[in-house]
Amino acid sequence: MIRTLNQMVDTVRSGNRRYRIAVAWAQDPNTIGALHRTVNEGFIEAFLIGNPVEISRICSIDGIDESQFNIIPCDDAARSASLAVELVKNGNADIVMKGLVGTDIFLKAVMDKEKGLMLPGAVLSYVGAIQIPAYNKLLFITDPAVIPYPNLEQKASMANYAIEMAERFGLHKPRVALIAASEKPGKHFKSSDDYIELKNMAENGTIRDCIMDGPLDLFLACDKESVQIKGINTPVNGEADILLFPSLESSNPFYKSLMLFAGGELGGLIRGTQKPVVVMSRSESQISKYYCIALACLMV
Repeated sequence: MIRTLNQMVDTVRSGNRRYRIAVAWAQDPNTIGALHRTVNEGFIEAFLIGNPVEISRICSIDGIDESQFNIIPCDDAARSASLAVELVKNGNADIVMKGLVGTDIFLKAVMDKEKGLMLPGAVLSYVGAIQIPAYNKLLFITDPAVIPYPNLEQKASMANYAIEMAERFGLHKPRVALIAASEKPGKHFKSSDDYIELKNMAENGTIRDCIMDGPLDLFLACDKESVQIKGINTPVNGEADILLFPSLESSNPFYKSLMLFAGGELGGLIRGTQKPVVVMSRSESQISKYYCIALACLMV
């Protein structure tokens, strides 16, 4: 089982395959730095779409040999996103990644009905794998980036995407915690009814093989001592592998607080697409972008 993000990278590198990645509006120092590392480590061939003068300037400042990249000149952010998606759509790249282009512009190209990468009838969502010093394994979370208030169908897709990703890490029958402010269902928590249905779907096989319970607060999901103190009988038992949140408003601050205050590192991907899609905030660190690229390779 892969228990750390570095172990994930080692697994990708051990496959002796060079994956091709197309990066939209690529003139971003952290993105170029992460790509430089993956190219040097032998598992990425990078196509940088954007302003060649800016890309050269960044490479020069950071002491990077730009000849290691395939630079495709483009003078428009939206066009760069379309070109990156087109490379993947046509089979000339395996992964598409957002550089400095706005997320809305980038996802518009990904979701284009004719030229995009969406799977038929799929829900677009995001799954992240977070490494936290205070937790003894990776923690998968969904959805901190795409769906503001997921409905039941979207939550089922979120669960399936997260379980599928966890399986790639060697987790069989992962523990899925359906997160709420309290373990007590109530009219004030609109997700309670959905959680009942999700557990039924997990039992009847509509959701991939897992151990699922909720609503659970974070203590019951991730702390065995809290389970004992509260005397709650839950099969997750404070050992959650996956946290499914009821809203973006709850999951996004959770993951950002782990990154900012708890020494967390993230690898994450858009799901519901034909090929892996890497969407990172422009403020994300070089190491997080590096991990996201490696995760995309694992999920190809």
